[in-house]
Amino acid sequence: MNSIKNRYDFLLVFDVKDGNPNGDPDAGNLPRVDAETGCGLVTDVCLKRKVRNYVDMTQRDANKGIKPGYDIFVREKAVLNKLIDGAYQALKIKLDEAPKDAKDGKKRNKEGSGQGSEIDQARVKMCETYYDIRTFGAVMGTGANAGQVRGPVQLTFGRSIDPIVTQEHCITRMAVTNEADAEKQGGDNRTMGRKNTVPYGAYAAHGFISAHLAAQTGFTDDDLKLLWSALVSMFEHDHSAARGMMSTQKLIVFKHDSALGCAPAHKLFELVGIKRKDGSAGPARTFSDYAVSIDKKNIPNGVELIEML
Repeated sequence: MNSIKNRYDFLLVFDVKDGNPNGDPDAGNLPRVDAETGCGLVTDVCLKRKVRNYVDMTQRDANKGIKPGYDIFVREKAVLNKLIDGAYQALKIKLDEAPKDAKDGKKRNKEGSGQGSEIDQARVKMCETYYDIRTFGAVMGTGANAGQVRGPVQLTFGRSIDPIVTQEHCITRMAVTNEADAEKQGGDNRTMGRKNTVPYGAYAAHGFISAHLAAQTGFTDDDLKLLWSALVSMFEHDHSAARGMMSTQKLIVFKHDSALGCAPAHKLFELVGIKRKDGSAGPARTFSDYAVSIDKKNIPNGVELIEML
């Protein structure tokens, strides 16, 4: 199937209630916060992780395994160099002869073969095999070199609409880890811990999809359809006590009628307003405290508005 032919810009709006949407390991796993404004942050890496998990879950069959072309490269406990080795093995290139850098790969290019260097061949194979590589890109030069891929789909950090308040809760566990701890505590088996949450926060992240980069990785309309499904439903399959209640509230897509696009992305995003509803008092605690407006009259020619939610 051919790669997508249109440029897309999109706005993802999601919220969290009584949970930690993205803990900061440099701050004791407290929810990430912009120190100057007090607005909450969720990294692009966190959002892409949820997309990867959704794709792996929906494209994997208990008996048949992962659907061809929809495996995930960056996943838990994956040994990335072994996965890159697998691409060279599929191409019937001996691992001890695989190029270790770009210069080496060019030297091994078979003149007139029309297949490009071995690195180029391995990069194409990795894009064909792994959904997240042809979507988000990857650096694959850590072992047998498969080069670098700049993915057509790029995401910004999610940033809360209003400043957030982070809360730290003391929790207890009515058990101990081992017998020594039980004896040390004299029969009192309670152990103490802490949990960090945001009472409520509505976040917005911006996304960009390049048709030109999609042509390089082979990102197709089917891949795009799966991405939209992931962005809408990824939180539904990622619930945990730590994350509280997280939901995608809005997915607003601007589809351009060409690969280059018809308007700057920031001008399109300025057409969308998210603010507190008139008469809404006190701190926001649900998404119904906000009003989302779209200035449809000023959407540029050649741009189609698609509201997924």
